[in-house]
Amino acid sequence: MDEITFEIRHMLSMNSTNNEIPSYTRFADLKRLDFIKNRLSKAIPSGGKVLDVGCGNGIISMHLGKEGYAVNGIDMSEKAVANANAKNPFTNVIFSVMDAETLHASGQCYDAIICSEVLEHLHEPSRLLRQLYAILNKNGILIVTVPNGNGPRESLVTKPYLALREKNNWAWRVVLNLKKMLGYSGTTVQSAADNLDHIQFFTTKQLKKLSADNGFIIEVINSSNFVDDVFPVSIVGSRSPFIQKVDSRLADLLPVTFTGGYLMEWRKSS
Repeated sequence: MDEITFEIRHMLSMNSTNNEIPSYTRFADLKRLDFIKNRLSKAIPSGGKVLDVGCGNGIISMHLGKEGYAVNGIDMSEKAVANANAKNPFTNVIFSVMDAETLHASGQCYDAIICSEVLEHLHEPSRLLRQLYAILNKNGILIVTVPNGNGPRESLVTKPYLALREKNNWAWRVVLNLKKMLGYSGTTVQSAADNLDHIQFFTTKQLKKLSADNGFIIEVINSSNFVDDVFPVSIVGSRSPFIQKVDSRLADLLPVTFTGGYLMEWRKSS
């Protein structure tokens, strides 16, 4: 998509009449979305150009489009992008199957980039971050959200789950049957991609090094939630917005190293 097409779609943004867009239901997801909108409102003007990298089903992109931003959502999952396009009512929001390297080659730059729940899935996160550095405007912001690699969910659920799957024994079959009984599908509201494995487990120290190695500095780092998504608390928490809200507020009171996920604003260091 060329620069002219992008600007035309943005100018037509208010022609959309369908305001019913997909949204989150979990408090932690809503908190993440609010963090993103808040940081953007402080950093870039309404109508600014935003790239949503690894946009998944497009929920974040569409909510930013509703705020008036010109949003380009890209993802490597054809299934996720198809879901996003099917539900997108905005002409100032576009979705495409594309990687950051191809986008960089097109010569476009952005006032802000969203990289939400993406880096933990990548074998080479620095490869993506180098591309994002190149297409982010000098005074732009990069919003990064990732699970805490030593947080409650990664330590008590994700890592044991992956280790058990590797063994592929009777215990693994019990887990699969239990997941089926509880209605877990393997996809999330964020993305319908086929593979959502976590292969990176970031600590604050590692994130600071990762950002510095790729020309960024972390200016803001906030907490997401605490234990509401850790089984078996998640069974009750998923049905109780009050528990989810208390859990997220508790995360704000604890040291950030206890959080289940990091909400961050990065800027170019030079």
